[in-house]
Amino acid sequence: MAHKQAGNITKIEKVFSWEGRDRRGQRVTGRTIAANEAALRAVLRRQGVAPTKVRKQSGSLLSGGKIKPEDIALFSRQLATMLGAGIPLVQAFEICATGIDKPAMQKLIREIKVDIEAGVSLHEALGRRPLQFDNLYVNLVEAGEHAGALDSLLEKIATYKEKTESIKKKVKKALFYPTAVLVVALIVTTVLLIWVIPQFEELFKGFGADLPTFTQMVINLSKAVRSDGPYMVAVIAAATYGFLYAQKRSAKLREWMNRMSLKLPIIGPILYKSAIARYARTLSTMFAAGVPLVEALRSVAGATGNIVFEQAVLRMRDEVATGQRLQIAMDNTGLFPNMVVQMIAVGEEAGALDTMSGKVATIYEEEVDNAVDSMSSLLEPLIMAILGVLVGGLVVAMYLPIFKMGSVV
Repeated sequence: MAHKQAGNITKIEKVFSWEGRDRRGQRVTGRTIAANEAALRAVLRRQGVAPTKVRKQSGSLLSGGKIKPEDIALFSRQLATMLGAGIPLVQAFEICATGIDKPAMQKLIREIKVDIEAGVSLHEALGRRPLQFDNLYVNLVEAGEHAGALDSLLEKIATYKEKTESIKKKVKKALFYPTAVLVVALIVTTVLLIWVIPQFEELFKGFGADLPTFTQMVINLSKAVRSDGPYMVAVIAAATYGFLYAQKRSAKLREWMNRMSLKLPIIGPILYKSAIARYARTLSTMFAAGVPLVEALRSVAGATGNIVFEQAVLRMRDEVATGQRLQIAMDNTGLFPNMVVQMIAVGEEAGALDTMSGKVATIYEEEVDNAVDSMSSLLEPLIMAILGVLVGGLVVAMYLPIFKMGSVV
């Protein structure tokens, strides 16, 4: 299992679920990766577990699901707890791997463990896996190793990951809700135009009179959707693909999109506050880890999640590198509110930049949370009005000729 050498690690591709009793006689269960059942039972016995039932699960090693940032945060907190309790690093990795149910995460942890057993430092082993551990994570771990405070740094990393992921989820929630409702409205409108409106059209043919202009416009729209619908969908899909492709290739387009997103009504303030929250949270974590400010700002720039803020932080880094105070560099960007600049200034003066940055992050994380809740309350009547106009407009258009005939009679 985990005690195989690097040359055999690729052979560990079986996932086992097991049940057993620990040293206190309590029932324990779990899922573990092992080369075979015998190796699994041997490892469990070394950990004080007497296995009573072992089952091989179908599927490959990677069927355990995609590794998410939440998994990395949980692993970081577990590893910090183990190291804080005085458990050696290699043994701590083995315990963490055994306590995690996701096979893909187990494999990742054991691969890192094999590297460490081969004499590689922890930050170097993590740096070999950039998809799961970014530069910020690796730099913080390296600072913890050099300072001899790896457990406390991992605790800070876990808190940082949890906070930043929470902010990302709130922003996604803010963007998803109106988008989902508008998509549903578009689907309902399309269904009405394709299947319902034609039924009224057949009915109106026997009226022998001119239809109201609004009704005729809706019928013409229905005909266009039915005849040219596939072409419309193809054009929209091609335009969307072309836009996304251009956005990936063009830094100027991405910058323009990021800049425009900050100016959007309702959504813009949420994105703006979330960028400040991530800036402050990352700065607090890096500075608390003892990373020099100039070096920390490079990682902070990439963590803001917005190109406008990223470029501004990189300019700040250049100014700080020439001796400028962080407060002045922030003020020169014109992006940060005066309250944030003043709190950072107080932190610089008092030698507590990490603490003040953390307070800024907490304030803006709460503001993002409140803004998302307020936006949901504000959008509900607005979305109902949009649905009413779309669906109600089609219904009214179809009943106008009937009302017209009733008035004539």
